[in-house]
Amino acid sequence: MARLQDQVAEGRLTLDEFSERAAAAYRARTMGELADLTRDLPTSPETAPATKRWLMSVPLLAVAVVSLLALALLVGGLSAAHAMGPMVDCMGR
Repeated sequence: MARLQDQVAEGRLTLDEFSERAAAAYRARTMGELADLTRDLPTSPETAPATKRWLMSVPLLAVAVVSLLALALLVGGLSAAHAMGPMVDCMGR
């Protein structure tokens, strides 16, 4: 389905053609039947399969999560330090 959607986005399939092929894809029972639906469509080398695209995004996602956690800790720490006010030692000075 993703490949058919990409082909519509690239202008290689009309919405009617997409609808027909999508219906056939849902009726398909074998991989061969699915392959027949896209056999006449070009494949571009820069278009990676969905699995490869997902795998390439994993490191980026990990960096984003770590960055957001570090930012949350920094903001939380600064907020806590500001809320405590000036530090007073044990002698009340």
